[in-house]
Amino acid sequence: MNAGLIILILKIAVIAVTVLLAASFFALSRGNIRLHGRINLVFFALTLAALVGLELIVQWISPGLFDEYLTRHDAKGALRVHLAFSLPSAAMLGVMLFTGLGHRRKLHIGMGICFLILWTGTFVTGVFFLPHAL
Repeated sequence: MNAGLIILILKIAVIAVTVLLAASFFALSRGNIRLHGRINLVFFALTLAALVGLELIVQWISPGLFDEYLTRHDAKGALRVHLAFSLPSAAMLGVMLFTGLGHRRKLHIGMGICFLILWTGTFVTGVFFLPHAL
């Protein structure tokens, strides 16, 4: 198992779910709220699967895998910045899902704006700041 390969796979996953997020907003802009919700369910499931998979690797399968890699690429600071965006956005996902499914429109929209800011930071720091040298 290679830390660089795992980070590269996660970068591809972040790009893919960002495309889904854009499709979700396109559906919303066309007035298709149901499709918006269904796409967001897929977004939630894929993001959760990536997070659980990463945690399994980091905590159980190979606990020290990223330490040496991040030190060698001087990327511990980049990871901290990335986590400052990605952890709050991941936490918001469940609440966003709950407010969307519960038709709590005002709260959902307000949180959606905050989520988009955090997701933008997650995307930029994850795709452009973190190394992925194999």
